[in-house]
Amino acid sequence: MTTTTATTTQNTYARKKTTAWLILLLAGAFEVGYALSVAGSSGFTTLAWSVSAVVFFLLTLFCLSVALKAIDVGIGYAVWAGIGAVGAALLGPVFFDEVLTPIRAFWLAVIIGGVVWLKLADSPKLQRTSTEA
Repeated sequence: MTTTTATTTQNTYARKKTTAWLILLLAGAFEVGYALSVAGSSGFTTLAWSVSAVVFFLLTLFCLSVALKAIDVGIGYAVWAGIGAVGAALLGPVFFDEVLTPIRAFWLAVIIGGVVWLKLADSPKLQRTSTEA
């Protein structure tokens, strides 16, 4: 019966972490919306873009705060900021007169690689291995 309880606890922990990571991804998407809305607001002089920025700002902070209940703040914040930076850089040329040069694309790929490695470092399997050592 102890094995069943331990397995149930591990499954609950894994579900909680997975949910937190999905919420963090959502927070990152809202961060992209916020960054693009701020750019479009022209210094908060365009009403529709300004309202959009405020809504995205509140949504991103709410989702980030929920995600950080289960994810270390350093990792969560880095991933959230990375998603926002990469998303804004990739969508900036779509919505505004911005240019995505090859060197910018390279450094964005470095950020994406860092975010992936941070996620892998937070995996339950890796944490079990490090605690056993």
